[in-house]
Amino acid sequence: MLIFIALLYFCLACSLIWLACFPGGRAIVLGWVFGLRGRVARVVRRRPTAPREPMQPRRTLAARGSGARQLLRRHAVILAIAVPAVAIPSLLALVMRTPDMLPGYEPSEALPDAQIAALLRGEQLVPPSDPPPLAFTTQEVEQVRPMLVNASRNWGLMHPDFNQRLLLAFKIMKEKYGYEMALLEGYRSPARQDMLAQMGGAVTNARAFQSWHQYGLAADCAFWRDGKLVISEKDPWAMRGYQLYGEVAEQLGLTWGGRWKMMDLGHTELRLRGVMRR
Repeated sequence: MLIFIALLYFCLACSLIWLACFPGGRAIVLGWVFGLRGRVARVVRRRPTAPREPMQPRRTLAARGSGARQLLRRHAVILAIAVPAVAIPSLLALVMRTPDMLPGYEPSEALPDAQIAALLRGEQLVPPSDPPPLAFTTQEVEQVRPMLVNASRNWGLMHPDFNQRLLLAFKIMKEKYGYEMALLEGYRSPARQDMLAQMGGAVTNARAFQSWHQYGLAADCAFWRDGKLVISEKDPWAMRGYQLYGEVAEQLGLTWGGRWKMMDLGHTELRLRGVMRR
């Protein structure tokens, strides 16, 4: 599409320069327009056209070709300036083009499952109710996710595309596998990111703006069972859930933290090109 637009711009610019700089060009266009108008009028009135001499078209073409060559010789300097001025920007745009140059462009990987893709294009899923604040202050939660009680669980602060993919993952986990999911943390401010980074690599290695959380494109999730958050992978039921969650998330085009060297089983993110500059 970008190539077509560049070629269209090139042809249009050349035509405008030709009409503006060459009186002969304007005469040819006007002659063609008036000739077309006359032919249309004759067809409407159904009048027979006069027979043409066999050699007349050849004389006309030869005369036009001679006139064009004379125009090119007379305006060689203008053409030498105008043609590069039109061609160079078009060629540079074609050579240096990237998807990020297009406004609003947010590429995402193709979804392998047609049903999942249809769901994402259709129904707008609604976020579930958050667990009560006390659920984030238990000893088990504090050991695995320190300072989680102050984390943001505002779905509205996350990117709409990531928001819907994550909600769809929650829906599939509950309806297909019987796991009820809970959002632990979505958007994370730069200040909070730096504070967590100061707690060491066991918490996070990313500083401010080095995490997709700052762009609303990452979330940490766990499971909700019997009125409690289940985070620790030491629980076989939870470990099985994390594996299923990773499979579902990857089917939805998300990156799962369970594939990393320092695994983060409850973490998913949507990596949009051009968002994070590393």
